Amino acid sequence: MTMPVNEARARNEAPVRAVGAARFRISTPRGNGSVPVFFGGASDMLLVERVVIMLHGRLRDADAYLRTVERALDASSVARETTLLVAPQFLATADVEHHALDADTLHWEWTAWMGGLDAPGPCALSSFDVLDALIAHYADHARYPAMRDIVIAGHSGGAQVAHRYAIVGRASSGAARLRHVIANPSSYVYFDASRPYPASLPCDDVNDWKYGLGRLPRYARDDAHTRDLEAHYARSDVTYLLGERDCDPLHPALDRTCAANAQGPHRLARGRAYYAYLRARHPRLMHRYHEVPDAGHSGEAMFVSDAGIRALFGDDARLVRSVAGDAGGASE
Repeated sequence: MTMPVNEARARNEAPVRAVGAARFRISTPRGNGSVPVFFGGASDMLLVERVVIMLHGRLRDADAYLRTVERALDASSVARETTLLVAPQFLATADVEHHALDADTLHWEWTAWMGGLDAPGPCALSSFDVLDALIAHYADHARYPAMRDIVIAGHSGGAQVAHRYAIVGRASSGAARLRHVIANPSSYVYFDASRPYPASLPCDDVNDWKYGLGRLPRYARDDAHTRDLEAHYARSDVTYLLGERDCDPLHPALDRTCAANAQGPHRLARGRAYYAYLRARHPRLMHRYHEVPDAGHSGEAMFVSDAGIRALFGDDARLVRSVAGDAGGASE
């Protein structure tokens, strides 16, 4: 008898169709590995003033996210020759096997990279280790002498990475400004036990990573005892983008675990509650917050908007022209 297919799982638990042709190689005391990368935007390293590192969602479709951020750049007032677009790809083990990729290709369990967990192979590196290496590469003044702005951006699953990396990330951006753009994640990291919807949700893991600071992953555990992670995050340059229509409590890609539901019924409610929580704890918080009108759970709608363009490319950037979208843009 054939069992029914769980379509919500099947969308991300299947090998990706496209793998980036370029490779970014990471070398650490824990071991070496590589991740596929898609590139766009500027081509002359000497002219690059800004790099946008765009993180894909749970479908690992970095190619679709590159297309989305390219459309955002094309729709903006920003000069293409000064902005480099980078979309790294955090592959699943099934992707590596299906595409017969090189043995040094880092791979994770389906969504483990979202929380910064270590890859099972070829060595135990975190998606956060990859971001450390990317930031160090682009902050190198010898390679990119004009670099002034390094942006870690993501939507949905990628926003979970960007948010959690902003809390625990250790990389130094040197003279460049390091910014984090967080669009429509399913959940957030709380710094204490308070939650907006706690009464009927007695979750044993509500305060554990990736919802709180309990049971931190190896990457964050290495030096957590020497750092105030909340203070670090409050000082970080963070922009939240929420779709005004991303309010479906039954969205197939929404985290509906007990710990996530304690943060709110859907992404819009969770984002509003989290920003209010931070403002209450840090009255002088400088994080930026924008709700994008008429946008649902769509990276395309979020980033190819005036608020999205300013978040990605800087306060002086503007939406100046319409660009044609297609079904291949970023979503989950």
